[in-house]
Amino acid sequence: MSILIKPLVTEKMSEQNESGKYGFVVSKKANKIQIRQEVERMYGVTVEAVRTMNYQGKAKNRYTKSRIISGRTGGYKKAIVQVAEGDVIDFYSGI
Repeated sequence: MSILIKPLVTEKMSEQNESGKYGFVVSKKANKIQIRQEVERMYGVTVEAVRTMNYQGKAKNRYTKSRIISGRTGGYKKAIVQVAEGDVIDFYSGI
């Protein structure tokens, strides 16, 4: 099981990247210590702080000819990682 699923690349996170904060979608079972160790191992930076947020899935309805189909989207866990001053994570280096 991988701890880091994917990086968050949004306008808001791109603004925070300038101040050393980076966002990741992480495994729901991962804790802050595991997230810190994984980011330090993968990107070679020093992590100062980790903030986590759990998001529930949203309820969705689809209207068809025969009936209304109800369901939920998947929930996820998000982590905001503060790296030490001078350290930079480059998500686009492999492209």
